[in-house]
Amino acid sequence: MKVLVTGSGGYVGSVVARELLRDGHTVVGFDLLKYGGDAVLGLYPEPNFTFIKGDVRSRAALEPALAGVDAIVHLAALVGDPACGRDKGLARALNLDASLQLFDLARARGVKRFLFASTCSNYGKMQNADFLTEDSELRPVSLYAETKVAVETHLLASDQKVETVVLRFATVFGLSPRMRFDLTVNEFTMDALTKRKLVVYGEQFWRPYVHVRDAARAIGLAIAAPSAKAAGKVFNVGDTEQNFTKKQLVEMVVAEVGDDVAVDYVHRDEDPRDYRVSFARAARELGFSITRTVRDGIHEVADALRHGVITDLDNPRYRE
Repeated sequence: MKVLVTGSGGYVGSVVARELLRDGHTVVGFDLLKYGGDAVLGLYPEPNFTFIKGDVRSRAALEPALAGVDAIVHLAALVGDPACGRDKGLARALNLDASLQLFDLARARGVKRFLFASTCSNYGKMQNADFLTEDSELRPVSLYAETKVAVETHLLASDQKVETVVLRFATVFGLSPRMRFDLTVNEFTMDALTKRKLVVYGEQFWRPYVHVRDAARAIGLAIAAPSAKAAGKVFNVGDTEQNFTKKQLVEMVVAEVGDDVAVDYVHRDEDPRDYRVSFARAARELGFSITRTVRDGIHEVADALRHGVITDLDNPRYRE
């Protein structure tokens, strides 16, 4: 299958491209390379990989990338609440308008399947202690989540001329060719190891977490799944056992890097995002299960830092 991966130079996309190539697909990478091309460079020796540099907002740039494509994995976006809050116009243009345009192009070109990367942040704040499922009410409390919900709504209401699959990812962590240290698990591990200090806001709030490699595996499964299993459906991506409070994350980080880390808990009651999520549907329908836990991710990030694999940690390239 020939698959277009938008955002192929990003934190998740660079891993997805490699996963799909391992699965035997032909991959067309598409990215603006805002943070440089190192994550894509390692893909060039792959005979089934080609790359197009372009802005996902540009119809003219996308047209040649769609030639002969069977499926699209749409990852390109301005990711996360802080980044979207800093530039709301850009967030809407990239996350909403460009996504809808790409879907329209996919329909016009006869693309068979359109996989949209969404987020568990769409759930906002749980109303009770129950685990949230794909059928739970969406309560977006940030512009980032609002744009994701808007695209989801449009795709799922479509006539399915293009089979749409929505994946709501847990918060991602772990090592990637385009590394990020503004993601909670990675950031906590870096700060604890290099600064011996953590400042934690709202330690009681829950989030689910998934390793970037497992997120990529889920995408591979969703691309390959039969239509009856995947078309027009939503899947949470993660593992029910990997829902943690920030305080629980800190305890795991300290266990890895040493108990001499000074932790400053700043109590917050107003954080609107607080949710625990069930991932049973992806396990049941796609056969998805994780291969790496949060503890595994903390260890691999710490190990890379200890051995100097990643340096210059204040460089903006490691943040969205």
